Amino acid sequence: MDYREVQSINLARLLKEGGTAGASGVVRDAFFAGEERFPLQGEAHWKVSVTSVGEGEFWLSGEVEGVALMECRRCLKPTPVPVHAYFQHMLHYRQGAEGVEFHEETEEEYYIFGEPDLDLSGFLAEAFITEMPYTALCDENCRGLCPVCGADRNLVDCGHEAEEHHPLRALKGLLPEL
Repeated sequence: MDYREVQSINLARLLKEGGTAGASGVVRDAFFAGEERFPLQGEAHWKVSVTSVGEGEFWLSGEVEGVALMECRRCLKPTPVPVHAYFQHMLHYRQGAEGVEFHEETEEEYYIFGEPDLDLSGFLAEAFITEMPYTALCDENCRGLCPVCGADRNLVDCGHEAEEHHPLRALKGLLPEL
């Protein structure tokens, strides 16, 4: 396998002879989905294998593993979250096609690519980001931010009491005491 920082694999040999090709590498700093940035703690490591399964058809399988930095849902502190994702996709080679395009037909999903150098960045980002949890918690006992002054209650006691919110409290005044 070829180890690289570039997130691509050259399939020229596979296009001519068939067989299997593999590559591995790292993603530094962050994954991107459009304009959105998903920061990493350290590097994310990836490896892929591409196998020719027919005339112009290939099976891509791989994995990516790293530590995402997410905001704690209570105190907003950067929180490391381990992520390990696997992915598999069917690829179709169409000479001249630009980039990598997703296609969906009756019960069949596949990607079309047109260059021997297959850009893996979209596959890696999609797998990693999809596997990330929706929210993160820095610690089960995280006390969060004070809703009155915004102080981090894990670091300082600001003296404000947390007001109890009950969805039916407003109805209490409407009912006579029993």
